[in-house]
Amino acid sequence: MAILGIDPGTRKCGYAIVAAIGAAPLELGIEPTERLAERARDLVRRYAPTTIALGRGTHASVVGGLLADLGIPIALVDETETTLLARKRYFAANPPPWWLRIVPVGMRLPPRPIDDFAAVLIAERLLAQAP
Repeated sequence: MAILGIDPGTRKCGYAIVAAIGAAPLELGIEPTERLAERARDLVRRYAPTTIALGRGTHASVVGGLLADLGIPIALVDETETTLLARKRYFAANPPPWWLRIVPVGMRLPPRPIDDFAAVLIAERLLAQAP
């Protein structure tokens, strides 16, 4: 069972196809909001996710409207603390140089946006609710 996780934003949205909690995502990335529907159609065609896990935060209603015509149920998911947790997940997947490891994770800033890692967490939260 694959889930399409979406971290909605005003200008950009993170997305991830997740099949299991803690597993490597099948695909993830960041897309400008105005091109998200096109990317989502491609992801739905290739991975056939059963549900879209949409973060219930900034711009969720607008992004939900962009995705409504895909024919897949959209579940709003609490995205509390996903930014901080996504930062930890990013650094676990992309360890910093040895000399930066003394800096606490909460104080490190990734060199790029991490909306895609937030989308993974949003999808995993929905998977955790499944019976």
